[in-house]
Amino acid sequence: MEHNPAAAWFTQAAGAAQQQGAGNLLRIVLIVMILGCVLTAWFLLRGYKRKDD
Repeated sequence: MEHNPAAAWFTQAAGAAQQQGAGNLLRIVLIVMILGCVLTAWFLLRGYKRKDD
């Protein structure tokens, strides 16, 4: 097992990310957007629940 400095590992990871394209980034952004919409809707709609006490 070779010992690679952190800078070399980072440049290899950045190079691999550039080759892959924006697919994973777009997927993450869409998932975060959907989760944010769901949480916002839940937060806003929970105030409309009526209590019959």
